[in-house]
Amino acid sequence: MTSTYLPDMRSGPDAAPQPRVTRARARSRRRLLHWLTAMGFQLPALALFGVLVLLPILFALYASFFRWGGFGMPSDYTGTDNFTRLFQDDVFLGDLWRCLLLVLLSLALQLPFALAMAVLLNQRIRGRAVYRMLFFAPYVLSEAITGVLFGMIFAPDQGLADHVLGAIGLDGLGGEWFSAPSTVMATLFLVMTWKYFGFHMMLYLAGLQSIPAELTEAAIVDGAGPWQRFRHITLPLLAPTLRISVFLSVIGAIQLFDLVWVVTAGGPDHHSETMAVTMFQYGFKRYQVGYASAISVVMFAISLVFGLAYQRFVLRRDLAGATTNMRGDGA
Repeated sequence: MTSTYLPDMRSGPDAAPQPRVTRARARSRRRLLHWLTAMGFQLPALALFGVLVLLPILFALYASFFRWGGFGMPSDYTGTDNFTRLFQDDVFLGDLWRCLLLVLLSLALQLPFALAMAVLLNQRIRGRAVYRMLFFAPYVLSEAITGVLFGMIFAPDQGLADHVLGAIGLDGLGGEWFSAPSTVMATLFLVMTWKYFGFHMMLYLAGLQSIPAELTEAAIVDGAGPWQRFRHITLPLLAPTLRISVFLSVIGAIQLFDLVWVVTAGGPDHHSETMAVTMFQYGFKRYQVGYASAISVVMFAISLVFGLAYQRFVLRRDLAGATTNMRGDGA
């Protein structure tokens, strides 16, 4: 019987690497396919983001170097004159001070009040679901409705607030509210707190309910009191939620517009104006769109710098943990 020798095509020094090369090419093709698929899903969102966000930002930056009334294309180039004028404008400098004041009041009063209500409503008390709904309801209302409502409540000599104070013998405390420079910011902050504290309260409630009950029970067994449990268990575990709440509160104060516009329109005599209200006044009332664009650029720069710094120095640990978990490297 004659046997025919067939050479092994897999043998030989040049044929050995072929399977590895084939697998490498297959992996490369799969990665390319996955990348193209991901880009296909992202392109519509990226296109909308570019058209609705990036282009307006770039055009505002471009227009801020011109004296422009908003009609036609900007042509009267003035360089940095709008920015120089901006930081010499007493109204805008006052806007910066009022923004800082609102931030400080929010961090010192509004957020601690929201946290206290969240801790209270996290206890087993009768009707807590109703209280949660009532406290969160103002946030659901639009800023326009809230502004009209409190405009009537604090109307001089006719509003509900003056009638209530008069009924209890404190009528000397009312009458001015939004109409006096000395009281307008305090009254405005009161309205802001009523409107927004429920949102932060619900954030804190969600964070509190994620804290394992076993930790609190173990602390009670060890003899820890309510303040010790709050300080050593609740606050550390609630810290990521608190950091997000602070970030949202600061950004909201920087960009505050609609509530102020409906309630006071920046009055009296600019004493309640914010940067966004001043921008609107110059851009849509006085048709100084170039100057208004400079205000918008400064607002954007403040928000961007704060956001990046806050992420770098405050949210770094939270974001690092989220990235680790997404990659599957964490526990």
